[in-house]
Amino acid sequence: MSAAASNDPIERGRSTHEEIDQNASADRLLDAVVVGGGQAGLAVAWHLKREGLRFMVLEGGSELGHTWRHRWDSLKLFTPAQYDGLPGMPFPGPADTTYPTKDPVADYLQTYVTAFDLPVRLNARVTSLIRTDHGFEVGTADDTFQARQIVVATGPFQVPFAPPAAQGLEPAVTQVHSASYRNPDALPGGPVLVVGGGNSGFQIAEELAGTRQVDLSIGERAPMLPQRLAGRDLFWWLIRLRLLRVTVDSRLGRRASRREFIIGTNKRRLHKVGVRFRPRLVEADGRTVRFANGSTLDAVGVVVWATGYRTDYTWIHIPAAVEHGRVVHRRGVTEIPGLYFLGLSWQHTRGSALLGFVNKDAAYLADQIATHHRASAPAKAGVAGFQGRGAGSGS
Repeated sequence: MSAAASNDPIERGRSTHEEIDQNASADRLLDAVVVGGGQAGLAVAWHLKREGLRFMVLEGGSELGHTWRHRWDSLKLFTPAQYDGLPGMPFPGPADTTYPTKDPVADYLQTYVTAFDLPVRLNARVTSLIRTDHGFEVGTADDTFQARQIVVATGPFQVPFAPPAAQGLEPAVTQVHSASYRNPDALPGGPVLVVGGGNSGFQIAEELAGTRQVDLSIGERAPMLPQRLAGRDLFWWLIRLRLLRVTVDSRLGRRASRREFIIGTNKRRLHKVGVRFRPRLVEADGRTVRFANGSTLDAVGVVVWATGYRTDYTWIHIPAAVEHGRVVHRRGVTEIPGLYFLGLSWQHTRGSALLGFVNKDAAYLADQIATHHRASAPAKAGVAGFQGRGAGSGS
């Protein structure tokens, strides 16, 4: 492999794609296509390569880790470095005390693809997925891919959501979703209303409170957990107590999956920096907003919507795969043979959508894919075969 190919993921994805075209001109049918080049897609790609399958990862962004790079500047992971690695390569940094920020995470994903020479095609946003006689057809703006099996690894954060009340604010009010928020200096001066009581809302409200008055509107109260307990990180305890092994189909898992936990901060901490808490926002008119208890806030100038995301599977044209916007699956396996999902929130456990914990689901699905492949297709030595299983260090 040339130096250019090893250092430029875009060119490597293109060259790998060309190599597949050249070596499989008589049979363009790939063993698998992975839709999404984030942590979930790359984790399953690592396992598929070990299985020797011919596959391609399709990433809609122009660079690996682009979703991470476009989050707000001060974003930090809740998990320390030792819990942030993908299969085969630990995340760099001292254990227990290093909480990676967004750019090192994006850098890690780029390094990961280079280290294992994973076939990734960038600028390949998938626009359609249909079934064919031989499996599936995946369409992008520039190309079409045929594959026996598909892994949809687009994750839970797809379309930024703002409630209908946002439409009631006048155009002079600056409205920013947390997906587009960067830092306090990027917003106009003056007070800010942050709407959303999840981790994003709490973190952004605390940061903004350092330079201006902040009101934080929250709906349901979420349990609040400290980042560290008795000198240990929260996730150290969750692992030791086996709470991260609790599955979504258990009684405890069903209860936990319906609630978001606030980690590393709490209302008392935000009170100390001057944040004023408001009930759930229910209506907006011009520059006045009304809350669930009937109180109002006038002269609103800036609103940050930390109100989460909605999924978008309108590009999947396969009946029964998605119902009412929700994936129909059991641990990522659908009733459509050869169609899988990965990286969903609580797909199997609390860790299913987390950087350092998605590997278990990825390994499970890769085994399903390999079993299906052996049962339905002749064994082939593909261009994406794993080269050297001793590359676990990524060096």
